[in-house]
Amino acid sequence: MVQISINQPCLLLVEGNDDQNFFNVVLKHCDRDDIQVLEFGGVYKLRGYLSALVTTPGWQQVVSLGIVRDAENDAESAKASVRGAVANAGLQMDGSTTPRVSLLVLPDGERPGMLETLLCDSFADSPINDCINEFLACSTERAGANVKRMAKARAHAYLATREEPHVSVGVAAQKDYWDLDHPAFEQLRDFIAGL
Repeated sequence: MVQISINQPCLLLVEGNDDQNFFNVVLKHCDRDDIQVLEFGGVYKLRGYLSALVTTPGWQQVVSLGIVRDAENDAESAKASVRGAVANAGLQMDGSTTPRVSLLVLPDGERPGMLETLLCDSFADSPINDCINEFLACSTERAGANVKRMAKARAHAYLATREEPHVSVGVAAQKDYWDLDHPAFEQLRDFIAGL
């Protein structure tokens, strides 16, 4: 059984602890104190987590359930995976039942990527982006670096330019290192508003 205490009418499920830290800051930024953020432990654990969650005491008070998941390599595949997990838990995503279930696949529901892809979008129009591009190009071409997860590398390169460069992306949100008013986060803010 899921070891949680449901204490809000709206739940937001996110992949991991870093996402939980990030989304707690986003909720505060959006003036939403009626949403509880829970982490389900990664994309492969959502099905079991949801099945256990619907049997958790307090589930009956939930009126809205949001799920945030990374697209990884394929946004449509990520959507299908979440829909399958939702159906497996006896829930529907058509808005006709309570709780209302909604889904946000990061970075934007279409492109491959993850939370860090969205974070990179938020500084793509700043001069630091060119510096990060040059650094990563040099690291690859001259030093033979083999960067497997470019969005994560780019986000952490950006954080390396901040006052405390060693923090995770979620803790970076707590330190106001991400501009949550940036247009890159509009879809995310709209999703939160709709919960």
